[in-house]
Amino acid sequence: MEPTQDSVPEDGTGASATASPLAGAARMRQALPAKGSCWYCERPLDNVRRFCDKACADAFDEEKEFTR
Repeated sequence: MEPTQDSVPEDGTGASATASPLAGAARMRQALPAKGSCWYCERPLDNVRRFCDKACADAFDEEKEFTR
């Protein structure tokens, strides 16, 4: 009997592909409801945005990674 070979897709979707640790945090950030202020610094915002700028969003993601 011949040995079988497992094929791995070359598009990076195989088991060897690793996701960024912040990717999960970014998905969690999108699930946050808009509350009228920045989730990180509490600066007043409209009822659509969750963070006042990218620096606050990145800091929120980083903080969530370290407080798991």
